[in-house]
Amino acid sequence: MSRSNVLWVDKNTLSKDISGKVYIVTGANSGVGLETTRLLVKQGGHVIMACRRPDAAEEAAKSFTGLKGGYEVMKLDLADLQSVRPFVDEFLRKYDKLDALVCNAGLVTFGSEIERTKEGFEMAIGVSYFGHFLLTELLLDVLKKSAPSRMVIVSSVVHAGSKQNRPNVDLDDLNFNTRKFNNFAAYAEAKVAVVLYAMELAKRLEGTGVITVSVHPGWARSNFGGNSLVMRIMRVMMVPLRPFITDSNEEAAQTSLHCLLFDDVPDHSGAYFSQSSVLYRDKECRNGGWPMTSPNPNARNMDTAKKLVNLTYELVGLNK
Repeated sequence: MSRSNVLWVDKNTLSKDISGKVYIVTGANSGVGLETTRLLVKQGGHVIMACRRPDAAEEAAKSFTGLKGGYEVMKLDLADLQSVRPFVDEFLRKYDKLDALVCNAGLVTFGSEIERTKEGFEMAIGVSYFGHFLLTELLLDVLKKSAPSRMVIVSSVVHAGSKQNRPNVDLDDLNFNTRKFNNFAAYAEAKVAVVLYAMELAKRLEGTGVITVSVHPGWARSNFGGNSLVMRIMRVMMVPLRPFITDSNEEAAQTSLHCLLFDDVPDHSGAYFSQSSVLYRDKECRNGGWPMTSPNPNARNMDTAKKLVNLTYELVGLNK
């Protein structure tokens, strides 16, 4: 059973033959990332499954048997920037083109204690934003060479907040080094950073043939959030309501798939695309939109986006 207002990719787009096209999908071993990968392989694409747990990815990929396209599993740990560079080097040794990069991996931590990446970044923004930033910047040359090409980065409805509380990135303390830590606030700020990055990158890449977008995939019935006791209890309590307020992984993959394959998406580079979601505090946003305007003005501020990107170059050790 699907919710009544789920947005679906149109049949013409789903009938496209994408044989010969090369994609990278991070976090492709489960949930929305796995389903996005499956749908691309089904249409003939070749997908590099960039995953922290290659064994899990290989096991999940057994379900692709009989599909038109192909895949390769490559190890990538976005919580360790020293894993990103070897991944890119290996990819560029094996492939001379990249038709699209899907920055799908993400997480939210639980508990009051802050978790950090190898470089000391707060974990949510470290994986969702910093790791994907370095990955994307190192792949820009091959994306430009392969143009027309696309980059899709997964945000969340949580970035929108409410009229009383709109999340924003704290440029003076992105990693909660001095602020009091709150895991959900950290997650929301990470997803604001993602939307800002897609917008800034689109502006920077004007005229190159590379388009960038951010997406909210919906409230997916995936293993997002991990298997902590709290999450297991929540999943059990949600069972009666799941068909009415949450999405299957296939439904949640629709927005990314639309952004990867639909012909008109290049007209909206830098935009935010959203599946419908009851989680929007702004009722007018609950039907989603391909694209739609984020209700959070902080996520539409180009000045903040440029400052964030300039700061990020320094933090991840890149020269601009």
